[in-house]
Amino acid sequence: MDLTQYIRDISDFPRPGIVFKDITPLLAEPRAFRQVVQAFVEHYRGQPFDAIAAAEARGFLFAAPLALQLDKPLVPLRKPGKLPYQTHAFQYDLEYGSAELHVHVDGIVPGARVLVIDDLLATGGTVQASAKLIEKAGGTVAGCGFVVELGFLHGRARLQPHPVFSLISY
Repeated sequence: MDLTQYIRDISDFPRPGIVFKDITPLLAEPRAFRQVVQAFVEHYRGQPFDAIAAAEARGFLFAAPLALQLDKPLVPLRKPGKLPYQTHAFQYDLEYGSAELHVHVDGIVPGARVLVIDDLLATGGTVQASAKLIEKAGGTVAGCGFVVELGFLHGRARLQPHPVFSLISY
């Protein structure tokens, strides 16, 4: 199945000059959604990692079924004020402002190897911040997986030395 047919381009979103890669058509087609999850399962099954983390919100959509299928804990990385317990925090800059991610202080076991899953790799800022937050919490990043990668933005280079896997590249 050609998954690219389920990725819709939205011009000038979230600001003029940006072409947003919309994954909602993929989510609306159960066969395509299943194929994405299965491709992640096949790629990561047997690899050495202890947990799967995802930054809100779209990363959750792929990380949750992957965690269930691989029988791994799911670690949500959330925006400020969204987690009810004590957290580690990491603030970072984006192309259009700044953001902050939090993880529960007991969300990552010290020494755990954590796989980071997200819907899209653009410049790599959010996943780089996720990696730094995981390290702050005592874990190490085992790899980073994406449904879509915008190669022309060179986000993969920003995530070095972590292995990067993408299903669709533009």
